[in-house]
Amino acid sequence: MMIASTARLVVRDWTESPEDLAVVYDIYSREEVMRWLGGGRGLLTDPGQAVERVRSWRERNAPYDGRWGLWAIEPRAAGGAAGSVLLKPLPGRDGVTPTDDLEVGWHLHPDAQGHGYATEAARAVLAREFAAGTARVHAVVMAGNEPSVAVARRLGMTHVGVRTDWYGGAELETFVLNRPV
Repeated sequence: MMIASTARLVVRDWTESPEDLAVVYDIYSREEVMRWLGGGRGLLTDPGQAVERVRSWRERNAPYDGRWGLWAIEPRAAGGAAGSVLLKPLPGRDGVTPTDDLEVGWHLHPDAQGHGYATEAARAVLAREFAAGTARVHAVVMAGNEPSVAVARRLGMTHVGVRTDWYGGAELETFVLNRPV
């Protein structure tokens, strides 16, 4: 299902197609990507784990009926996914229980970085969410992840310091964006 689109990108559900599964494995098996996602927990080590990952995303986000989730970013010119964009409730201090705070985030294949895909995809899902009435969305970034900090700033997000409210109390650089008035 298509979630959003821009002139250059389609934001859509990840599928269990061989092409999508290969990209999921290629992205989420890379230490240079996963080190910023929970400190490397969840690193895929076998291509067969990609189908499990896609299914877990689908199951976890099923209650949100397409409003929130983790989706593929597909550049129209490339014909295949380049990464993920997400919009979902932040998990609380226990690392599991959803809070009322929403998170926008992005995970790109290293070859896809530097093309503006994360910013463009995040803008598209944020516009959709703000149109639905949400007042505020957060981005949380591990210290040292300067490319993600740059995306948050390009989105117009305000840095509000380090917070430990989510993801099991991890110290995360936190950014916030309020719905445009």
